[in-house]
Amino acid sequence: MANHKSAKKAIRSSAKKRLLNRYQHVTTRNMVKKLRTTTDHAMAVELFKSVSSALDKLAKRNIIHKNKAANNKSKLARFVNGLKVATA
Repeated sequence: MANHKSAKKAIRSSAKKRLLNRYQHVTTRNMVKKLRTTTDHAMAVELFKSVSSALDKLAKRNIIHKNKAANNKSKLARFVNGLKVATA
């Protein structure tokens, strides 16, 4: 257990940051799942914009690695473009 005042504060602040990071990560994962389950191309394009933005924010804050964000965005873009071909 921490003995110094600053160490105790660091534990409290890191716990708050951890909760916020986990909330943002889980929220983004749910957004990705929602995008994956959609079958309408127009709706998927709108969802893709918000999901890619959320992934970029997670990568910028080092919640996920930047390459993971890029890989997810690439796969989702291929999925959205595939919907266009399937509905046409």
